[in-house]
Amino acid sequence: MLTFSFYTYSKLIYCYNMRVEINVPDSLNEITLSQYQRFEKLNTKENQGSTFLLQKMVEIFCNLDLKDVAEIKYKSVQEIAVHLNKVFDTKHTLIPTFELGGVEYGFIPVLDDMTLGEYIDLDENLGDWQNMHKAMSVLYRPIKFKKGHKYNIEPYNGMNERLKQMPLDVVFSAMVFFYNLNNELVGTILNYLQKETNKLTTQQKERLEASGVGINQSMELLKEMLPSLMQLPNSTYTNV
Repeated sequence: MLTFSFYTYSKLIYCYNMRVEINVPDSLNEITLSQYQRFEKLNTKENQGSTFLLQKMVEIFCNLDLKDVAEIKYKSVQEIAVHLNKVFDTKHTLIPTFELGGVEYGFIPVLDDMTLGEYIDLDENLGDWQNMHKAMSVLYRPIKFKKGHKYNIEPYNGMNERLKQMPLDVVFSAMVFFYNLNNELVGTILNYLQKETNKLTTQQKERLEASGVGINQSMELLKEMLPSLMQLPNSTYTNV
């Protein structure tokens, strides 16, 4: 965590009539999915390149009040934005396990074992940032047994609201991993589901047919989203 202090010359931040220590994340592991969801919700065409979006970026990722951000020198806010963009400019490899609230979570060990319900929930939410925690609830679950690098996870029980607080680097790593396995994974799942269609109800078959289109849409959305993982979306604050 990078700390901006008013009395540190190299990272001096001037504020009017106040003294505040600003902690700026040094890695995506220090940013939560919930924080990114809040920022992404504001990242509209109307707000692109605006000072409002710049202020909200610092407010959200540095855990400040907006009124406090307004008291910081504009140049210093820009410096923080430049630093945040560098934090986002990283490569992502799958992070199989992480700890949250004293509970260790693990990435689904065998993707081929994904059920129809899991597949549909993943497909419907993977391309939507505001519902990304629902997709992560399919991919990451509490570990119930672990030996070495091998582990078993709990059965899927729907959305886990706590995953809104999971580290953002874990989310990005799963998205990149899933996208890279797109063709193989989709083919495997769809082949499996086709074999199971005789066991499905009419309603489930209708959802499956719709999901066949949905997975392609999700992959297209992921394809568009992945480049933005290299920097804050639509941010022009790359230099001061």
